Amino acid sequence: MSPPSGILGNMGKSGLVDYHLHTPRCGHAVGDLEEYVARALQIGLSEVGFSDHFPLLHLRDPSLSMALEELPEYVGEVSRLAESVSGVRVRLGIEVDYLPGYEERTAEILAAHTFDYVMGAVHFLDGWGFDDPRYVDGYRGRDLYELWARYFQVLGDAAGSGLFDVLAHPDLIKKFGFRPREDVTHLYASFLDRVAAAGLAVEVSTAGLSKPVGEIYPGEDFLRLCRERDIPVTLGSDAHSPREVGRDYRAAVALLRRVGYREIALFERRRRTSLSLPD
Repeated sequence: MSPPSGILGNMGKSGLVDYHLHTPRCGHAVGDLEEYVARALQIGLSEVGFSDHFPLLHLRDPSLSMALEELPEYVGEVSRLAESVSGVRVRLGIEVDYLPGYEERTAEILAAHTFDYVMGAVHFLDGWGFDDPRYVDGYRGRDLYELWARYFQVLGDAAGSGLFDVLAHPDLIKKFGFRPREDVTHLYASFLDRVAAAGLAVEVSTAGLSKPVGEIYPGEDFLRLCRERDIPVTLGSDAHSPREVGRDYRAAVALLRRVGYREIALFERRRRTSLSLPD
């Protein structure tokens, strides 16, 4: 069924982008790439970026990421699509897990390809896939403040690694709603000082609205601290199926405007530009 006319209101073709689309190569997404682009056209996006999961270097799990030998095929597939479609720009991105100790190897693999942007993410803490529903019991009995502090320390290390242009879903640690009782504002602030110093953008991801936490990544308090530091933002849905492209963007734009953002970051060949948010 087609979505209601004007799913993005009058925002279509006004600069909204979705820089976080996956493909079946990651093992947990569905749909042809052309279907994602068709959905973007249908709802009026101006630009999309595929940023599927980079091969995991610390384990082989076909349900979590493409294999290393698939990476050139992925790059070729997205690049050919970008040349063949009209009405929406297609960017070549990649979502890379920051894995301490694998920085050099990661940089070597990334350098072999011409990406428009590279998204950094942390999905593993000391080998534990903390955002994987299969391992949610790992939260039980943990000191949640220490866990959050560890997460933002590792993500801050990712920011300083020089590998990335954007940090994806930056407060992902809240996904299942396990929050410390203590105030974590200073954890956010210390982390974001590192992001600002590195000159990176952060993703505003609507994916969290459909997760147990039920809110955008990052939350409003976090995003206000980003704005105070003039940290650029991108937009993404983390779509794992075509119907998820651009989902909940009304809420994302409203949040961005509420905290004072008036533009979003765009990327081409790892050079950042900006575009005004629609009214």
